[in-house]
Formats: sequence, structure tokens, C-alpha cells
Amino acid sequence: MKKQSGFTLIELVVVIIILGILAVTAAPKFINLQGDARLSTLNGLKASLQGGNTLLYSKAALQGEEGNNGGTTKNIDLNGDGTDDVIGVFGYVKATQADIQAILDITFDVGTTPTITGTNEWIIDTTTATTPAGGVTFYQRGAPATCKFSYVAPTVKGTQPTYTALPTADKC
Repeated sequence: MKKQSGFTLIELVVVIIILGILAVTAAPKFINLQGDARLSTLNGLKASLQGGNTLLYSKAALQGEEGNNGGTTKNIDLNGDGTDDVIGVFGYVKATQADIQAILDITFDVGTTPTITGTNEWIIDTTTATTPAGGVTFYQRGAPATCKFSYVAPTVKGTQPTYTALPTADKC
């Protein structure tokens, strides 16, 4: 009779256990679902701000305010009630908490990091030391400090606002 060769059941179980341990320890390094989710949420806020600015520019153009550099006086009526609701800078929203909240209908906490105390999902940083000149930076509560983007209103008629590039998922 020939002797059969092969793996014993115990050897197969040991190999499966080792592969399982390797998969559990290596998978989180390759699958960053939390970072991807935070980046998608940040991308959604950026898209909302861009869309709000597009609509605001249309309203400003209809009201003849697209050439106005804003200043400190509200000059664009958002809802057609005859009262001016936001400060427009050459037709786009001024980079202030109150004006951005008005076009996005979001309430922000104010701070320079995503770990400040508060109850709102979003944090806006308006300090000149940590944001681009004339701009604001947005953080999602609880995200790493590198997971952010900034908005700067235009400074010259005929130009558009600038948005900093979004970070990569590994930064979120």
C-alpha cells in the first residue's frame, strides 16, 4: 500500500490562524474608512460653499452688486425680502463666520483646532495667524488638525474665490 502524503488537519488550522492574524493586523493600514469618510464630509462642505457662492453671485449680479467690494455693510439680499442679508465681495461671500453661516445655513463653533469645546459639527477659524490672509479655515469636529480646507474671498473684481486643496484621506 502506498503512503499518502499531504497536510494534516492541525497544520491547515495553524496556517489559517496565522493568515487571520496577519489580515487583522495589516488590513487597517490598507483600509482607512474613517479617513475616507471624513474627507468625503469635508468635500461636501467645500462643494456646498462653492454652490452657495455660485447662487450668491447670481443674486449679486441681478442686484447690481457683483462689482462691489463689500466692506462692512451687508449688500446682497438672499431671500428677496428687501433686506440685505450678507456682505458680498465682488459678488461672492465675505470670509466671515456670520456671512458664511447665512449662505450655508450651518452654525459653526469658532476655534483654531478641531478639538475645541462646543456642540456644532463644524469649526471655523477666522484668526489671521492660522488662516490665509482674508480667509477662513474649516475643520470637522474630532478630525485631525490636518483635515481642513480654507476659503478666501476674491480681492479684485472679476476674480473668483480660492479654496485650498483638500488633504488626502491619510491626513483625515
